[in-house]
Amino acid sequence: MDEARPLWATPLQFVFACISYAVGLGNVWRFPYLCQMYGGGSFLVPYLIMLTVEGMPLLYLELAVGQRMRQGSIGAWRTINPYLSGVGVASVVVSFFLSMYYNVINAWAFWYLFHSFQDPLPWSVCPLNGNRTGYDEECEKASSTQYFWYRKTLNISPSIQESGAVQWEPALCLILAWLLVYLCILRGTESTGKVVYFTALLPYCVLIIYLVRGLTLHGATNGLAYMFTPKMEQLANPKAWINAATQIFFSLGLGFGSLIAFASYNEPSNNCQKHAVIVSIINSSTSIFASVVTFSIYGFKATFNYESCLNKVILLLTNSFDLEDGFLTVSNLEEVKSYLASAYPSKYSEVFPQIKNCSLESELETAVQGTGLAFIVYTEAIKNMEVSQLWSVLYFFMLLMLGIGSMLGNTAAILTPLTDSKVISSYLPKEAISGLVCLVSCAIGLVFTVEAGNYWFDIFNDYAATLPLLLIVLVEAAAVCYLYGLRRFESDLKAMTGHALNWYWKAMWGGVSPLLIISLFVFYLSDYVITGTLQYQAWDASQVCKNTQPRSWAVSFSTWAAVKRVRFHPELPGGLCPLRPLRQGQARLEGMAPEELGGAGTGVYTGVARTEPGTERGTQEAGLHLLTQQRAAHQCFNNLDSRITAPGLRVSLGCPCTDTLIKKIYFLRKVIQLTNLDFFPCG
Repeated sequence: MDEARPLWATPLQFVFACISYAVGLGNVWRFPYLCQMYGGGSFLVPYLIMLTVEGMPLLYLELAVGQRMRQGSIGAWRTINPYLSGVGVASVVVSFFLSMYYNVINAWAFWYLFHSFQDPLPWSVCPLNGNRTGYDEECEKASSTQYFWYRKTLNISPSIQESGAVQWEPALCLILAWLLVYLCILRGTESTGKVVYFTALLPYCVLIIYLVRGLTLHGATNGLAYMFTPKMEQLANPKAWINAATQIFFSLGLGFGSLIAFASYNEPSNNCQKHAVIVSIINSSTSIFASVVTFSIYGFKATFNYESCLNKVILLLTNSFDLEDGFLTVSNLEEVKSYLASAYPSKYSEVFPQIKNCSLESELETAVQGTGLAFIVYTEAIKNMEVSQLWSVLYFFMLLMLGIGSMLGNTAAILTPLTDSKVISSYLPKEAISGLVCLVSCAIGLVFTVEAGNYWFDIFNDYAATLPLLLIVLVEAAAVCYLYGLRRFESDLKAMTGHALNWYWKAMWGGVSPLLIISLFVFYLSDYVITGTLQYQAWDASQVCKNTQPRSWAVSFSTWAAVKRVRFHPELPGGLCPLRPLRQGQARLEGMAPEELGGAGTGVYTGVARTEPGTERGTQEAGLHLLTQQRAAHQCFNNLDSRITAPGLRVSLGCPCTDTLIKKIYFLRKVIQLTNLDFFPCG
């Protein structure tokens, strides 16, 4: 043990450092999404159970290892067993991967924060087109908030292959974010210990302010009712339990080595068991609290959109049937619609396609997570608030503090093992090592500021740390319990803290928690294999969903599927489509006419689709995706000239209308196994 090792000034600094690290963006933008997806209040049941049997025990394990060994991840695991040095190295590598892209979120928060002082907010209105005769076409097809995110912030390219140039404004924000991180970690625990008071407490102040404001917004109760109304049938959904376990695992930041690094600066007698319980409970409570805030604002947004939709329908019917102003209201809308349909059937049939289906429930069911929630949905709600600039500044400042707090822990996971190394520290002072790590991470992070950078961000965010972290924590638990020895570790803890391990911690470390990690590992591994090709969401100015594959080296588990399907993202109309492949040979068509496949105007398609404004969302059924396009698909079906004689033969699509409806599409009257077919688009 190094007697000169720096220590936290007080145990409270250590607790705040752990809270600042654990309570991050996932608490704000992922947990509310999971509540929305898996039954509202009923999701709390698997979530709290997983906290008890997985999150809290593993958090205590890492804190105890760091405090006992008093070294970073590499040195701590080398002390336990020389063959376990690789576990610490793996933690450092994963933390370095995370540092490369995670700070980009802080750069985006800086970008939005700087623009929050404008009046009006730049994402509240669409810009004019080139000749200033109307609004920009891309913005009109999407929305002003989507346009500002994808075009002004990211200037996103149509695909990952079109890298584009570095966007200098986000790049400058990234440099600023790394400069801020460097200043916070410059003096080690001395500087970090002071910063964490701010990064840990300020987000709660903003959340409380937002809660008070959110509860006073029109429609907030609709969102809260949706959140707290349990759907108990979701308890039988295995994905609800898997996602609860995953959320607990990654929210606490297990496996990165950050918690081990923080605990290594504790006094040996520190009660890390008590602190593990406190941090776990505060982290989960923050997730629930943030969900209340999110759903109150989400209810306001959903109600606003619902009432705006109704007002558009009222205006349309009033103008179409020359009704008196004020005659048609929300309360009598359905009654008047029924009367108009029966009294003026021909005229109503002409107007009917323009009448939108307004539903508050569908607005509330629109599930969004990640950057879509933080930079699109929230900004959509903020722009409709009074004094929107104030709420925007508070919100993005809170995001920045959450992101910086997580980065402090992430950089500690890298720097602590490096500064513990006598080989490196003998040549470079601590400040130089910190600066070098920040400089290298910032330089590599510029990749995420090119036009295709957001695609790489999504790939790294989804795949860079998932499986490695599960494997790291599994080895950690096995190493402590079966290599170092649970009894030996128990005696070490008793000698340090004066508290013996009870049966709960022993049972969790020795069996329950590792089994849960193995289950998660098998699930994610099988999901990669079964799902097939790993893909990403692509945005295109013309609203085209592109089925583009990521670079082969970006992920490890990638299989090719012969048939792809496109599923439309509900919250991003027409523009952004998550693409999920089918297994080879899964899709077949049993020689049915369009009318038999779901009514007039319905066609079955695979491949790449283009959607027009107003197009209904597709649904997936028996491996086929059905797209409604109001008679266009039916006409296209009749005009189609498909010539197929054997598997592997090239198919020519002689349909003049498919180029504006669907590329790489075919409709087959015969039973066809979709294998080894080459497609040629119309025209």
